[in-house]
Amino acid sequence: MFSNDKKIGIGLTVFGVIFLFLGVIFLFDTSLLTLGNVLFVAGIMNIIGFWRTVKFFFGSPEKWWGTVMFMLGFVLVLIRWPVIGMCVELYGIFKLFYRFWEKILHFLYVTPVIGPVLRLPVVERLGRMLSYLTGRRQSTLPE
Repeated sequence: MFSNDKKIGIGLTVFGVIFLFLGVIFLFDTSLLTLGNVLFVAGIMNIIGFWRTVKFFFGSPEKWWGTVMFMLGFVLVLIRWPVIGMCVELYGIFKLFYRFWEKILHFLYVTPVIGPVLRLPVVERLGRMLSYLTGRRQSTLPE
């Protein structure tokens, strides 16, 4: 089903997310956050390949801002400013993966249990605010 490289990449990515989560839980421990960042990026590289990773991070001008923010956040974590670094990094990840989040949100919107919750006026208003803040003026969610 998956090649060995992809299996290793999935494992590295999962361990990266676990270490990032533990780093946040343990009051922004710099060592855990750094290890999580390195494992996450290494896992992505193993899953999609080196050149596709470079193309993903630097391929289109609309992703440059997300890449710069992710790298800046990584550097801030390395110089022991973990709270500010993780905030900057999360913004960079959000800017890099916003189209992926839209697909997940669209899938959740049509599921039987979560869909009605997402259709609540308060949640829809929050979604419109987030789409406005990220520069996306129109919602891609079904009506």
